[in-house]
Amino acid sequence: MKVIIVDDDGLIRDSLKLLIDLEADMEVIGTAKNGMEAFELCKVEHPDIVLMDIRMPIMDGVLGTKLIKESFQHIKVVMLTTFKDDEYIREAIINGAEGYILKNQSSDSIIDSLRTVFKGNAVFEKDIINSITGMLKEEKKNKPSSFGLSEREFETLALIAEGMSNKEIAEKLFLGEGTVRNYITNILEKLSLRDRTQLAIFYLKNF
Repeated sequence: MKVIIVDDDGLIRDSLKLLIDLEADMEVIGTAKNGMEAFELCKVEHPDIVLMDIRMPIMDGVLGTKLIKESFQHIKVVMLTTFKDDEYIREAIINGAEGYILKNQSSDSIIDSLRTVFKGNAVFEKDIINSITGMLKEEKKNKPSSFGLSEREFETLALIAEGMSNKEIAEKLFLGEGTVRNYITNILEKLSLRDRTQLAIFYLKNF
């Protein structure tokens, strides 16, 4: 897993680099001080994941995310910040971020989040999810039927947006894992989406 770290604080960049490079399956291939540097670095290094701060000079993480996702859809972006500002959260997700986590969590949690996103799942802390859900519900009031989704498919989609695995969804809805996989396949086809990350972002934008 190739990672780029983006933060205007040199101490944080160095600390995160040391942390990530200790993992056998991860490598920091570059660091940047702002969103523009991150975008330029992605052109050269083609990372798997960009771990991106939000508030930075010259270009913040939200705009940096927008540029990266517009040009490199395969690159996943995880926002790592001290801020839980609703507007930042909203813009980060709309611009394609696959995760939004806070700097005050443990180092193990940060590493786990990177692995989760690398596997194609979205990662948002519980309080972040609550903020997103409440905020976007005020703006988006689409019905599942508007997209051809059944009630069960919609429930499955909502749990994917919470970052649940197929096993967790099956236990929550009292279904078999094979049934959950079938629901997910149907949802992907109906919404013309590619993977779980896109499903999570679709849910957060539309419901």
